[in-house]
Amino acid sequence: MNKFFSIAFLISSFSVCAQDTVRYMGHTLVNIDYHHGQLSPAVGVHNIQVFRANREHPEWAGGINWTYNHQPMLVYWNNQFFLHFLSDPVGEHVPPGQTFLLTSKDGYQWSKPVVVFPPVKIPDGTTKEGRTEVAKDLLSVNHQRMGFYVSKKTNRLLTLAYYGVVLGPGDDPNDGRGMGRSVREIYKNGSFGPIYFIRYNKGWNEKNTAYPFYTKSKDKGFVDACNELLATPLLMQQWVEEADRDDPLIPLKKDYKAFSYYHLPDGRVVGLWKNALTSVSKDEGKTWLYNPLRAPQFVNSNAKIWGQRTSDSKYVTIYNPSEFRWPLALSVSNDGLHYNNLLLVNGEITSMRYGGAYKSYGPQYVRGIVEGNGTPPDGNIWVTYSMNKEDIWVATIPVPVQDNVTAHANEVFNDMPDGKELAQWNYNSGLWTPVSIEKTGSGAKALTLQDWDPFDFAKAERVVPSSKRIVTEFTIIPRQSNNGWLDIEFLDSKGTPGVRLSFDSTGNVITKAGYRNRKLFSYAAGETYKIRVELNTATRFYNVMVNGKALSPQLFFAPLASIDRVAFRTGHLRRFPDADTPTDQDFDLPNAGSQDKKATYYITAFKTENK
Repeated sequence: MNKFFSIAFLISSFSVCAQDTVRYMGHTLVNIDYHHGQLSPAVGVHNIQVFRANREHPEWAGGINWTYNHQPMLVYWNNQFFLHFLSDPVGEHVPPGQTFLLTSKDGYQWSKPVVVFPPVKIPDGTTKEGRTEVAKDLLSVNHQRMGFYVSKKTNRLLTLAYYGVVLGPGDDPNDGRGMGRSVREIYKNGSFGPIYFIRYNKGWNEKNTAYPFYTKSKDKGFVDACNELLATPLLMQQWVEEADRDDPLIPLKKDYKAFSYYHLPDGRVVGLWKNALTSVSKDEGKTWLYNPLRAPQFVNSNAKIWGQRTSDSKYVTIYNPSEFRWPLALSVSNDGLHYNNLLLVNGEITSMRYGGAYKSYGPQYVRGIVEGNGTPPDGNIWVTYSMNKEDIWVATIPVPVQDNVTAHANEVFNDMPDGKELAQWNYNSGLWTPVSIEKTGSGAKALTLQDWDPFDFAKAERVVPSSKRIVTEFTIIPRQSNNGWLDIEFLDSKGTPGVRLSFDSTGNVITKAGYRNRKLFSYAAGETYKIRVELNTATRFYNVMVNGKALSPQLFFAPLASIDRVAFRTGHLRRFPDADTPTDQDFDLPNAGSQDKKATYYITAFKTENK
């Protein structure tokens, strides 16, 4: 038996290797004991929070008090970004559900969310085969694997959602037995057209649903745009989980989830699904050369994987390269089939403030801009994802993707062109932990970290040339000395810190010295501190000068082979959750909707050089 199994396994392995398919050729793997996976960052990635859930203070969350927020989708049209996400009050697939929409001109500043697809009434008496429940005063749950479509013929923007039915705990809204898929137009003035169904599931029609069929619209251009969408097999493939299981519009009807795709130069289409399943089509998705198989050497579980061609004619996949939903990473390919590296996009996990059904920790369910749905003018990669199925974020990733820098930093932010100051910086900017360029009291521009979030921190990180001996200089103005916290860390390529200086909440600057902290000097609110740190990884000693005054030498608290980045963070390092944390959080954190007293730190200059 073992002999036959071995032969079958070898044949299967040979078949996989022989396929012309997506595969990972690199050697980097993640270490799940770290939220960042010990990955080096792609240089210049900006992570921006666009929606922050708040049950206690909905006025701080655009008027929304629902705390399950997930599955965002993104499009660029009419010179702006549109993003929508589905939402439930507490947990996944627990009615009611609805879909919210936000917009942004630049991807950094976002509007308040508005309802684009509200809940609808499920007719009393509705049942499902295999379920014992009978619907009574029940509202729908939204679920969608497709968010937008830009008509090629008329340049109209359609937005879509799927109305599912959940009769009780454990029921699935995307089981092919929901009401169907809805559609409406977003007009150039920002208003919405009427809601229609573009596809009913079996047993549903105009008589037992809230909205008419799209062909009833008197707007011929809208109907034409819907027909154009329905005639595109690749787009229909996104519908497979939610559609009738025998829907003739769906080319590949097997239960492969969360489809994304891109085209190769020869016209072939690469398809990607959850679990890093992949296949190739020669006829625009009408048929596939082989049943989707796991892309060789790709590591990915049941979170989404996103793939696209980039503006420099390369390709990128973005996904969680582990069996968990952290970190969020990317890999680059020259030909769209062979991926050669693994770099960090977001390696932070904010606190899950609200428990709920099937809420997973981490930055997950990443989705970019589908081919034909617009191209941002900066040429960057733009993606959106949810954090903990609670908050919604976007990330902008510079193109070409860069994994290191060769020139040292010499940045006086006030002297740099507007909008270009942070091009080489990686940062996470939350709505309550913003990272931005602001003016100090003197009117000079500065890299500014602010924080009034009890559960998150602002973080800005600068990749520097890998160095055994390095000198860093930075100028900091703390706006307060009796609250807040700022860590300055010196890290290697895997994100391991070896030196940490901290502006604490009591007016002291301290350094980590093994188990204990050691005071270096006192600081005052509003004063300017020019700090010079000379580091030697061979001796493990570092020297600090403050406003020209030398302090006593200090010892690294952890050995490093090199210094590769410098990070500024307005809070303490997080290690929760980890691989052994219970899967489902069924509790809320105390004071989950509260704010802290604001802390602000200005960094007016940053410079590095080899000693």
